[in-house]
Amino acid sequence: MVNFCYLIQLLKTNYMKNLKLKLVVSVILIASVLSGKAAIITPPDEGMWLPMFIERLNYTDMQKLGLRLTPEELYSINHSSLKDAVVGLAAGSQPEGYFCTGEIVSDQGLLFTNHHCGYNYIQEHSTLENDILTNGYWAMSFEEELPNPGLTASLLVRMENVTKAVLQNVTPEMDEDAREQAISEVTDSIVKEASEGKKYNCTVKSFFNGNEYYLFVYQTYEDVRLVGAPPSSVGKFGGDTDNWMWPRHTGDFSIFRIYTAPDGSPAPYSKENVPLKPKHFLPVSIKGVQKGDFAMIWGFPGGTDRYMTSWEVKQAIDQTEPAIVKIRDLKLKIMKEDMQTDPRINLMYAAKYAATSNYWKYYIGQIRGLKRLNVYEKKLKTEEEFLNWVAQDPQRKARYGEALELIQTSLHNQQPYVLPITYVGEAVLQGPEIILWAMRSSNLPQLMEKIEKAKGTEKEELNKKFQNTLEKLSKRAEDFYKDYNPSTDKKLFAQMLQLYYRDISPEMRADIFKDLEKKYKGDFDKWSDDIYKKSIFADEKRFMAFLQNPSLKVLKKDPALEIGTEVRNHFILLYSQVENAQKEEHKGSRLYIAGLREMNPGKLFAPDANSTLRMTYGSILDYYPADAVHYDLQTTLTGVMEKEDPDNPEFIVDKKLKDLYEGKDFGRYGTQIHGRTDIVTCFLSNTDITGGNSGSPVMNANGELIGLAFDGNWEAMSGDIAFEPNLQRTISVDIRYVLFIIDKLGGCHRLIDELKIVE
Repeated sequence: MVNFCYLIQLLKTNYMKNLKLKLVVSVILIASVLSGKAAIITPPDEGMWLPMFIERLNYTDMQKLGLRLTPEELYSINHSSLKDAVVGLAAGSQPEGYFCTGEIVSDQGLLFTNHHCGYNYIQEHSTLENDILTNGYWAMSFEEELPNPGLTASLLVRMENVTKAVLQNVTPEMDEDAREQAISEVTDSIVKEASEGKKYNCTVKSFFNGNEYYLFVYQTYEDVRLVGAPPSSVGKFGGDTDNWMWPRHTGDFSIFRIYTAPDGSPAPYSKENVPLKPKHFLPVSIKGVQKGDFAMIWGFPGGTDRYMTSWEVKQAIDQTEPAIVKIRDLKLKIMKEDMQTDPRINLMYAAKYAATSNYWKYYIGQIRGLKRLNVYEKKLKTEEEFLNWVAQDPQRKARYGEALELIQTSLHNQQPYVLPITYVGEAVLQGPEIILWAMRSSNLPQLMEKIEKAKGTEKEELNKKFQNTLEKLSKRAEDFYKDYNPSTDKKLFAQMLQLYYRDISPEMRADIFKDLEKKYKGDFDKWSDDIYKKSIFADEKRFMAFLQNPSLKVLKKDPALEIGTEVRNHFILLYSQVENAQKEEHKGSRLYIAGLREMNPGKLFAPDANSTLRMTYGSILDYYPADAVHYDLQTTLTGVMEKEDPDNPEFIVDKKLKDLYEGKDFGRYGTQIHGRTDIVTCFLSNTDITGGNSGSPVMNANGELIGLAFDGNWEAMSGDIAFEPNLQRTISVDIRYVLFIIDKLGGCHRLIDELKIVE
């Protein structure tokens, strides 16, 4: 799977702050709160709120909906509170964002999250001989819990409004470069002081597009072990067909555990480490849910864009999102063809396919939703109201008069580069793996040339650096080649680059096609055959042999490294063409959002998500997706049996699960529903989530765990841009189904005994 954190660092992609271009890498990467002057008048189901403002902004409404906890029990920096059980999951010891959320459910650091969040790690532990991705895994003792190098879990220590300090040296006369520099200097100082000598992982996040700033202090744990996972027939039931859909019957959960040093401090993996003793863990309720019950979700939503303008919506609908769908559609077809021919390849590419497919379908749904719900027209109306408001006052004109014009002009200037950048990211960097893999070694030629010229102490230091680089590459190579099939990647190379070549005009393409055009007469298959035959990066044995005997001559002649270097340079060149326009757009957005807030003094604006701890709340609720169509608020195990299709891998039902169903062997997790004894599998709530919330705890009025959020619904796929309260629903796996699978299907009773279950 592509290491997106590395990709971002490698390409210096601060362009990802811009929506149009962040669609390129579709990552999770990814608000604000009011000054306190606003009255609460927006519906409680919309909004991803900062927990530090619960008492001031949200608590009254939460009580009206049924909440029975105090503000201090929800969020406290002096005492244990609910926030101390919510975990951000990331790849890396110093995360700036979180790909998923988890929750601590025992006094021994046991952690629940989604199956699709743990998917890559489960796959990495799988072999053809012991395919735990397919068959499931249950650690029957602490000794059987499996380490996952690189996976980290972060708990929020505190958050703090640092807006005044961050903006202390900023003046209205500053251009965007000067403003950014002044802010950066202060935030670096704040982060350094708050980290207390690297004891904590700290970050300062921008809110309302640079109108406010908040400090987040995290304790990050580096030893996170796999404890349990259901078979894919449960954890991925419904596959791509049911993805983003309701009704849903997926047991989307997996189980991990956080370990610490014996003294309780974070530490890398060690056999001497012990389970975390958390400040707080969530009790688990098996009372069930009813329509209208209070529900709240805490987690790390990655990013929303609800202040997007009409021009940006149009660009998404007409250009970027259709391009991403087209590119990923081809990539999925190529992978699927090989996966269906060989079980080994199927296992190697399972996580890669799932990652590509998820947002492929998401963008299909979002395009549909944006059009169907007339989001473009609604944005136009808001902008007209804004312009009218600005025109009524000379001071407003002076302050906000250029806001929308800046955005429109900057988007116009970026327009020629949007698709070229999208294609580089999606078709080239996320197409064949060999290009990005080769780019990992792009610093070696320069380093080797320096060593040749250096003498004495300098040469010794450079040699140490060189050997360290080789050791890191060797470790990465083991993981990379484990799930790399050269023949599949060669097909991806030929067809993905052909798509890039065909769809992007010559003056906007990377300069990588000279051999294709001259030597291979435009034959992409012959070109790719030659590259994969010659490149050391296309074959594990050749690459490991190179590491044992590095050669500058070999590197300089390597075709994959040459392509990777040219792609990187081209990307940087493209970005340089839009950098200034993006700064102007950022300024326009900052002014526009500030103006919208001032224009609506009685409105509580929901903050955009930015991968910081948030809370959303609402009710357990059904919905009407279309005329004469009603969807119930929960699904059952009966629905799993109704969907069974032995000939479709997405709808296979485990034989033991069928036996349990037929025997009504549900234990204490069953319930009476529709006149029969059944197991509730999933349920709906009108809470507000997005990517990054996967695995988030869904809690009842007492702060007890009732489910794990894992998806949104098809009819509201435009929700990241425009929340639709009548349609927007969160899909969650019912905690009773989770416990039933652990207990009855997995037979892992020790985990059940570890939980605090409320009946």
